[in-house]
Amino acid sequence: MATATTCAALLGLLVFGLGLGVSMTRASTNTVYGFDPDPTDRLYKMVRAHGNATEYNPMLAILILAIGARDPSTWMTGLAIAATAARYLHAIGMILAPTLGAPYPLRFVGALGTYVCGLGLVVALLLAG
Repeated sequence: MATATTCAALLGLLVFGLGLGVSMTRASTNTVYGFDPDPTDRLYKMVRAHGNATEYNPMLAILILAIGARDPSTWMTGLAIAATAARYLHAIGMILAPTLGAPYPLRFVGALGTYVCGLGLVVALLLAG
């Protein structure tokens, strides 16, 4: 269960860390409301990275904690770690990408890892049931 709680905590940290990043970027750009939907704009990238994390991280955390409470096998624990890493790669890829209007390797790997690991966690929970 320690691995599951650590992964869930790291997913939560990513959501709140990105939220803080949005607030800090808003402060540094004097943007109280909204954002410029320019895919190269720093605030836009931060808002989208935070939004994407809030879409996927909670469900991943729930799956990881539910599996962790059922004495998971090694591959299930590995999936939890990989899913957490994928979410961090995705966020970093969104922030570091020169533009969100074109593919970027870290973002792609993070997104692919999220889908593969997320579906794997669903299967793992069904098997651990």
